[in-house]
Amino acid sequence: MYFLIKRIIDILGALVGILIFCPIMLITSIFIFIVSPGPILAVTKPRMGKNGKYFNLLKFRSMIPDAQKWLESQPELFKKYKENNFKLDPDPRLIPGGKFIRKYSIDELPQFFNILIGDMSLVGPRAYFDFELIDQLSNYPETKNYIDEMKLSKPGLTGTWQVSGRSGIGFVERIKMDAEYSKRQSILYDLYIILKTPYVVIFGKGAY
Repeated sequence: MYFLIKRIIDILGALVGILIFCPIMLITSIFIFIVSPGPILAVTKPRMGKNGKYFNLLKFRSMIPDAQKWLESQPELFKKYKENNFKLDPDPRLIPGGKFIRKYSIDELPQFFNILIGDMSLVGPRAYFDFELIDQLSNYPETKNYIDEMKLSKPGLTGTWQVSGRSGIGFVERIKMDAEYSKRQSILYDLYIILKTPYVVIFGKGAY
């Protein structure tokens, strides 16, 4: 019953989100088109979804085209990127206005369409790249059980770690939070996370 209710909430929430944020998504699309030649949406490797199923996560492009390939061609920078929990601050790949788009999670808005078609949920674990999990597992083998538990849930537009510090949280603590959510998820817990999300987004807590 929980998963049925959750799916109904996801569909209704996605439709409302698309309706409310349609003007912002349109403005963002035009802005990206003007300031950075290339696709409006980020072209990235598939993300890992529920039960290890891969899907294409929709996200506004806030970086230069082929940002990951460019980063991998910079050995020292790529090493720093991996050592810093797959983050760079400042990030030389960002387009003009890209930091603002990311800080206030505007880049995440197209994921309402992922939720609508069923690849994601409003609330769930982070949608990881497989190479990210493989690399982190080699560094932190003790996280294997947490990763396995996390994979049992659909990735979410928001989730426990997103409302608890976002990028300021290291991988081990983040994957523990994702696994814990997967174990204790409920409608009330989902609603708590949803209600807490606007505050985090408005004040850009933990984003860079």
